[in-house]
Amino acid sequence: MRYAETGVNLEVDLSRGNIEKVETDPRDMELYLGGQGVAAKILWDRVPPDVDPFSPDNILIFSAGLLHGTPVPGANRVAVNTFSPQTNFMAHSMMGGFLGPELKYAGYDRVVIRGKAPDLVYLWINNDEVEIRDAGHLKGKGCTETGDLIKQELKDDKVQVAAIGLAGENRVYMASIDHGHASAARGPGPVMGDKGLKAIAVRGTKDINIARPAELFELCMRFHKKIAESDGCGDWMAVDEDDSFHHNNFAWGNARVRRKGFWSKELEERWRRLKYDHMDRQTSCYNCPKRCRNVISWPGRKRFAYKCYAKDTYHMAAFRELDFSYDIVGVAQEYGLDSYSTPQVIAFAIELYEAGILTDQDLPGFPPDVRDRFYYLLEKIVRREGVGDKLANGVYWAARQIGKGAEEYDHNTTKKFEQIPIKLGKLNPPYFLMIATGEKMAITQIEGSFPQDPLPTREEREAYVRRWEAVPDEKFKKWFLEWEKRHEISNEASCAITDWNEAMHYLDDSLGLCGFVSSFRGQFGGDVAYHMNNMPQIVSLATGMDLDKEGLWRNFQRIRTLVRAINVRRGLRRKDERPPEDHWAVRDYEFEQKLLDDYYEFKGWDKQGIPKKETLDELDLGYVAEDFEGRGIWKEAERVPPEGASAEKEKN
Repeated sequence: MRYAETGVNLEVDLSRGNIEKVETDPRDMELYLGGQGVAAKILWDRVPPDVDPFSPDNILIFSAGLLHGTPVPGANRVAVNTFSPQTNFMAHSMMGGFLGPELKYAGYDRVVIRGKAPDLVYLWINNDEVEIRDAGHLKGKGCTETGDLIKQELKDDKVQVAAIGLAGENRVYMASIDHGHASAARGPGPVMGDKGLKAIAVRGTKDINIARPAELFELCMRFHKKIAESDGCGDWMAVDEDDSFHHNNFAWGNARVRRKGFWSKELEERWRRLKYDHMDRQTSCYNCPKRCRNVISWPGRKRFAYKCYAKDTYHMAAFRELDFSYDIVGVAQEYGLDSYSTPQVIAFAIELYEAGILTDQDLPGFPPDVRDRFYYLLEKIVRREGVGDKLANGVYWAARQIGKGAEEYDHNTTKKFEQIPIKLGKLNPPYFLMIATGEKMAITQIEGSFPQDPLPTREEREAYVRRWEAVPDEKFKKWFLEWEKRHEISNEASCAITDWNEAMHYLDDSLGLCGFVSSFRGQFGGDVAYHMNNMPQIVSLATGMDLDKEGLWRNFQRIRTLVRAINVRRGLRRKDERPPEDHWAVRDYEFEQKLLDDYYEFKGWDKQGIPKKETLDELDLGYVAEDFEGRGIWKEAERVPPEGASAEKEKN
């Protein structure tokens, strides 16, 4: 009997209209857990490195986490993985809501989709009955509208639907896959559109087998209480009136201007009233006591939901206030546009216009008011009309396709992807490493276990570490107690902190746990439900595996190294691992390169960031070593000057 997992993948070939239910190898769960871990193994095995993201041979994977469908609270984040047309690397998208658990209850651990449908379709999964259905009547429909129409068609409002909007249909690189008030962005949306798949609809009523159900249930009741009480009523990510951190430390416009001092108590009170005057309620994902999302009904617009930074992106990009975000976010979400990247792309276009690089010929009828300009560009991008066809490819590619000096206005991309537009003074070394070497598309998918900044006094730091249960090793407490200035922390500590941050996210994303009760939440108080010290027990009770902390850490190392290998095989090298130049005002190139060297050595990678043979062998990744050897990847890397010389040459 299989515990926690169903042991079945649903394989769908849209080109042939073929559907198969395939039993999986239980060894994959032992080595890669589930979610993004197993998805990485599938991508390695089945998508050669020369396959274009828009090829029928690229695959799109919806994966339930290993703990989905179990009593574990907060286990609801479904992984959506493919190869991104924007970066050509593995795309890591996580989506909350109810889809992942519903997929497990239908009897499947994941859906693996290949090929391209000749006409627009949607996939209907109803336990053992699976159909590819015509979606011609849904063409051009919005994301939530599509979900509503499918539920009406199927006569079941309990069906869970994940859909693309017009942006996905038109292969806009910023397209997202939306599911209720959750979305998977930064890579899979345009691939889903390219495959002609409008939506996935799932209904499941089966049971999940648990190895030791009574013990797990008792433990989960304690976790449920801890999560519910950790932030009082609701959740701090939704009750976010004091947003001074984002507004004082993040960039406005096209990732250029820091408006420190913009935030005030008067502004806070005005925005608080604005929010509560238009908020319907706060909602949770499956089996979670938190209420992380504010659901907003804005006059004349479709209802939408957000949490934390998502509401800030549009008004910060447009130099406006919260009312502008409330007006535009619902429109963008219904089109299926990622609110993380899209505002940056629009602000980039406006800056090019102001600089004379884009003209009235490129933007006929371009309005004078910035609000109207945002809507104008939104429509151009989502329909790929005129210059919107280039802007739809994101800042990096648009800058190079537009030319005429537009590359100089690419302020904020790393690995060809828009990053959070921070504007800080001196470098935070662990954040340099996380942004430079991270392969999860955004810092929010890497940071979280260790605080962003030191606390000002020894007494405050001591109080913090006394309640810090999540540390996997006492050395982290020592480093935090001694940390007084953001930029003054040892390379040894920076490497270990980055590794720990990554560990928690890679494990969360394989187990299906939400970072707001685990990997991301720790930096704001140290008191989290899930951490390296209790995760092994949870996984053991659910699956029956004999797992301890050392074994779980090894799982992380294996998954992380496999993802690095996947991208190395597609061309990732040291020269790509550079944060945006103006993230921090004070930079020291030699220090950064030494830090990068030390981190590569810490991870068991060579000077180009390629996992060494001995590292692969130690992690049961011998098949990767054989592939690298056969392709001559290590020999090719030996010809590149060491210690960042190639990056220095490119920089100059």
